[in-house]
Amino acid sequence: MSQEGSYWAIESLPLEQLRALQDQRLAQMLDRIYEYIPFYRKMFDEAGIQPGDIKGIRDLHKLPFTHKSDLRDNYPFKMFAVPQDQIARIHASSGTTGKPTVVGYTKGDLDIFDEVVARSLVAAGAKPGMKLHNAYGYGLFTGGLGMHGGATKLGMAVIPVSGGMTDRQLMILQDFRPEVICCTPSYAQTLAAECHRRGINPASLNVKYAVLGAEPWTEAIRQQVEDGLKVTATNIYGLSEIIGPGVSQEDFEERGTGSYIWEDHFYPEVVDKETGKPLPYGEEGVLVFTTITKEASPLLRYWTNDICSIYYDPNAKRTHIKMSAIKGRADDMLIIRGVNLFYTQVEEVIEKMDFLSPNYRLIVTRENTLDEVEVQVEVKPGVDPYNEALSQQLQSRIRGTIGLGMKISLMQAGMVPRSEGGKLKRVIDQRKL
Repeated sequence: MSQEGSYWAIESLPLEQLRALQDQRLAQMLDRIYEYIPFYRKMFDEAGIQPGDIKGIRDLHKLPFTHKSDLRDNYPFKMFAVPQDQIARIHASSGTTGKPTVVGYTKGDLDIFDEVVARSLVAAGAKPGMKLHNAYGYGLFTGGLGMHGGATKLGMAVIPVSGGMTDRQLMILQDFRPEVICCTPSYAQTLAAECHRRGINPASLNVKYAVLGAEPWTEAIRQQVEDGLKVTATNIYGLSEIIGPGVSQEDFEERGTGSYIWEDHFYPEVVDKETGKPLPYGEEGVLVFTTITKEASPLLRYWTNDICSIYYDPNAKRTHIKMSAIKGRADDMLIIRGVNLFYTQVEEVIEKMDFLSPNYRLIVTRENTLDEVEVQVEVKPGVDPYNEALSQQLQSRIRGTIGLGMKISLMQAGMVPRSEGGKLKRVIDQRKL
């Protein structure tokens, strides 16, 4: 059986068989974390639960959550479930606030990492023999090396460009002629805009597929990237604490219908943000993952803070569950004058205004005790940014859709900061400065 065929076999496994596999792997994982990770042994003992009390996936809700703060409290290696001499690689989050979160990999974990990324690339349209232009950063961040390993396993030729240096990126895209590119969606926007500015015809490039992740994005951004680079763009989702990129992936022929979670390795739940109670399929809440095959740093009910829903799609190619696009992060939700606000809500309004580009950011300030939001958004070429009627139109649409009055600043092209390869910060919250 070919590599692609072996992926397809597990991805189309009947749900009953998939549940049996999950139950078996969960039982092995629970025994291992109870024996080797003091944090989890204490968690079980304080809850009065033994690993054997959990009879399968259906009982997971009886157990507490693991939070990012727990990983930081056990920094750097106290959450590892294997001896140090079995660790083959160590990654860590960016650590922009406090200590980074650390994740270890055995050789077996790296094999799984390569497998789920290779699966994701196949779903995105990639095939053995193609070239991958890898514009994710290499280093402690899992993106670059994660995509590299999966592409190699699939049989692709990897061009390890890493992030930034847009001049070099465009030269390599033109000269090396890769069929697939992976990067953040905001950096794909930057590359598309630079092609337009420099008069590079995207149709002259050989890129056919763009695998985009590491930040939330919308259908308007997809359309801009697909039009600007002449590619088919899909979403890849992951987080370093679970494994890195490749936790879920959108199929290139099912764009806009959700991303498949490779649930033979990562069991998902969606829970209520306030109560932690599991929510029915299709309802929106906080995404929670249990790793059921990780050896070095397994996690039990990890609270990702990402807001989405999960559901089985009866019309889908695969039997695995899907997740919706990430609406935002629970900890990134702004509360403005008593109204809950995710920046993606503003983005959804902007994408429906035909005189605006998708390049924007929100500036949040506080005047005395009153919070204010300024929307800085670029207009499309040929549109007057000083047209007060257009500002009022956007302001009215935001108020009617979201329920908040916001200051509008229309800007000429190039005035809003672009991505230089990393994650793009859409919200500048100056209340915390």
